[in-house]
Amino acid sequence: MWRLAWRNIFRQRTRTALTLAAIMFGVSALIVTGGFVEDTLIQLRESTIQSQLGHLQVYKAGFLKSGRTAPFQYMIHEPEKISSQLRGLPDVLDIMPRVTFSGLLSNSRTTVGIIGEGLDVAREERWSSSLKLLSGRQLSQKGGYEILLGQGVAQSLKLKGGDRATLLLSTAGGALNSLDFDVVGVFQTFSKDYDDRAVRVTLDAAQELLGTTEVHKLVIALSDTRLTEAVLGLVRGALAQQEFEVKTWRELADFYTKAADLYERYFLVLKLIILGLVLLGVANTVNMTMYQRTGEFGTLKALGNRGSLIFRLLLSEYSLVALIGSAGGAALGMLLAFLISLVGIPMPPMPNTNAGYTALIRIVPLEVAQAFIVGFAGTLGAALLPARRASRIAVFEALRHN
Repeated sequence: MWRLAWRNIFRQRTRTALTLAAIMFGVSALIVTGGFVEDTLIQLRESTIQSQLGHLQVYKAGFLKSGRTAPFQYMIHEPEKISSQLRGLPDVLDIMPRVTFSGLLSNSRTTVGIIGEGLDVAREERWSSSLKLLSGRQLSQKGGYEILLGQGVAQSLKLKGGDRATLLLSTAGGALNSLDFDVVGVFQTFSKDYDDRAVRVTLDAAQELLGTTEVHKLVIALSDTRLTEAVLGLVRGALAQQEFEVKTWRELADFYTKAADLYERYFLVLKLIILGLVLLGVANTVNMTMYQRTGEFGTLKALGNRGSLIFRLLLSEYSLVALIGSAGGAALGMLLAFLISLVGIPMPPMPNTNAGYTALIRIVPLEVAQAFIVGFAGTLGAALLPARRASRIAVFEALRHN
């Protein structure tokens, strides 16, 4: 049966080539599209993690619920002691203490509201690789009164490296405090909203402004984003649950979550469209083949063969076609992904982002397997009805086609 099926599919090479081309196009298109979407989401995810959130964040219990209205009541005491405890956990690269604040920034002529962070510069520089400097330099590890401005803040106040700005905010005791800072640079992240309001200063300067030695959160950097959930359990086990709460980057990255859901819906629709094109292309070729071979089926029946044998023969033929086409499409898709990634695809900024990026086509084993299955199952699905109809045709009607 299989030997006969193999000979049959190459008896009419043009028709077989058209069918194989339709299958290979669909499978390779699914692989390339899936790799493109995967790369976009990975780049957005890693940029969000490395420029803002880290993989995990540790807070005093109640901070996320009430910390906006009473930030000084939910600060972490002895942050270095807790950091030392967590650094010993597997796959933890570093722990970065941060102080968050909101206040006013002035250039002596104009004042704007800002949100800010006080950072341990030495630790942050090893981690925040997705923070792009548009001008100037990073904060100095030696400390001092230096400030980095988000792109939107710098544009609003018309500030650049070398200028001075005054930061005004409320201390832990409720008094107003201000300090003059030297603007050392302007940064850009993946989020336009964040850049329009954000400033960064050294941890020491922020604590001096706030009048405290405590911090609001500990940001945990891991060796691999895929280990986030595993390390989350270890961190929660190492901390007193009634005193601290731990959140993953996904729980904090609202924009990423919504963007990922949107792209996944788009990709699902695209999958269905490609599947429809494959089914229509294969069904058209199959129907044409069945019509031209009607006389052959009549001869087989006249010689005493049953319709079930014809049905099995046709399914065997198109199983081989589906296997060859899907395997060839998978190989073609991976080859295209590799070649396109060598060049890259320049992309404009996504909605609510500042920076464009260079997209790649990632080879995702799961997407390759799904594309192969779609191509194989789609081809067999398109062949079922014509094969059933051919197996049931009357002998005298079939023989008229000879």
